[in-house]
Amino acid sequence: MGEIQEVQLQITAKVEEEKEAKLAVNNRNNLTVTDQPTTGNRSRNYWRWIRLGIYALFVICGQAAATLLGRQYYDKGGNSNWLATLVQLAGFPILLPYYCCINISTPFVQLQRKIKIKPPNSFVILASVYVGLGIITAADCFLYSIGLRYLPVSTYSIICASQLAFNSFFSFFFNKQKFTPYIINSLVLLTISSALLVFQNDSENKKGVLSKQKYAIGFICTVGASAGYGFQLSLTQLAFNKVIKRETFRAVLDMIIYTAFVASCAILVGLFVSREWMGLNREMEAYQLGKVSYVMNLVWTAICWQIFSIGSVGLISETSSLFSNAISVVGLPVVPVLAVVFFHDKMHGLKVIAVVLAIWGFFSFLYQNYLDDYCKSKSTNGEAKQPLQVPSTGS
Repeated sequence: MGEIQEVQLQITAKVEEEKEAKLAVNNRNNLTVTDQPTTGNRSRNYWRWIRLGIYALFVICGQAAATLLGRQYYDKGGNSNWLATLVQLAGFPILLPYYCCINISTPFVQLQRKIKIKPPNSFVILASVYVGLGIITAADCFLYSIGLRYLPVSTYSIICASQLAFNSFFSFFFNKQKFTPYIINSLVLLTISSALLVFQNDSENKKGVLSKQKYAIGFICTVGASAGYGFQLSLTQLAFNKVIKRETFRAVLDMIIYTAFVASCAILVGLFVSREWMGLNREMEAYQLGKVSYVMNLVWTAICWQIFSIGSVGLISETSSLFSNAISVVGLPVVPVLAVVFFHDKMHGLKVIAVVLAIWGFFSFLYQNYLDDYCKSKSTNGEAKQPLQVPSTGS
């Protein structure tokens, strides 16, 4: 009887040793498999934040420089709203050489996350998206040009800040945007930072008191442009998610070039139908800074708006239309600050407060995106590190 019990104990010990050996092998396999995705996720996150930083810099710098050049165009003798709109859109040919050379056809985000790449929609659907967005963009830019012409910069800035509210409204319905305390805090701070600019002295309005009719036209056009811009950003994000289904830089260039081409054609039609093109030669002759400065103003305005477009569409493809719009609003208080340097305007305390609030709101939005990335990375690593189930051995 004692010998039988001793044999059973030896068999049980061997079974336990086999279980421990199998568990050790599974744990080593899990570590080998999950260490690489964890390192890969960290590397992807670093590159993603670098791209976000570059896109945000493009948006802020491009918007600020283009707005100042647009103000200079009107202040020094420019009168054509159609031409001022055309230069916002017609700079896309500078992207064509790079577009022809670029060869990024595999969405790196989808590849790294091992998501199945859905085939793109038909040419007719893509063309309809680009044409629709192009027409909306043309109308939006034309309204912005009228507002910039008839309103002081401070008033123009506060109305443009309302595009965040419009974008939030449309994103809630079209893009299922969720509002967290950090996002709400950012929206409030960014809106207040631009709203403060209305209380400064309108030193930019060097032509005196505007007529009520022109002020009303500028106000209505700028509000309509802000609503249209928020609607356009939400539709762009919807197009990336539902129609284009790619997250490559080539897809970003496609959206910029095709949309700008359609919008430029629409503005050219308006320029010739309105017969404003007939007075462009006289306008260039009468420009206060000379012919060369007139041409350079238009050229660099076009280039700056293209830089802004790359950053804006890039942020939409990487994050959301609401984040892209928030970065755009950050640049609004920058314009009066730069006007101090280039146009020798006075620097008021409210401008400093507006810049501080804008930076605060920006970092609040940025922190929310960091939390989202952290939660996604944590959930992904948690799923990857789940141990394999070892089948139980019968006794």
